[in-house]
Amino acid sequence: MPEEKIVPRLKQHYENVVRAQLTERFKYQNRFEVPRLEKIVLNMGVGEAVSDRKKVEAATTELQAIAGQKPVVTKAKKAISTYKLRAGMPIGVKVTLRRDRMYEFLDRLVTIALPRVRDFRGVSPKSFDARGNYAMGLKEQIVFPEIDYDQVDEVRGLDIVICTTAKNSEEAKALLAGFNMPFAT
Repeated sequence: MPEEKIVPRLKQHYENVVRAQLTERFKYQNRFEVPRLEKIVLNMGVGEAVSDRKKVEAATTELQAIAGQKPVVTKAKKAISTYKLRAGMPIGVKVTLRRDRMYEFLDRLVTIALPRVRDFRGVSPKSFDARGNYAMGLKEQIVFPEIDYDQVDEVRGLDIVICTTAKNSEEAKALLAGFNMPFAT
């Protein structure tokens, strides 16, 4: 008997509620016109890796715990002598989430991680680009429950880019608001 696949909660919410709301608000003619999430990219810069290679390994294990997927180590494209950086040196890690993992991550971000941020007043509604993508940063990776606070050697920042198929920032904001993204007023 085949295993029944569990559909992420936010994906069901999108298909049952958000898509209908967006269609009604923006008067779409076709269901494929309705904006949807395309991918979520997580990026962690590790500038200290120039002097200590173990920092990249620690960042890799932390990002893997957060994303549930093995990250790729990013390397410097060119040498910058001021920072003692040579071309090809590892200086960060990134991971691209798609499909079910993307919805699961967004669910954890909105319901668990963002409320744990100190002095949180909502995410900026101005961080959209002209093509409907949203970028935000977290100052510390320890807001995610997957990270064991005692195992962390250093608190690092984390960039999160949410790519959508929206044509403009208004549509993208309506899409993310449908996922209960806590925008600041």
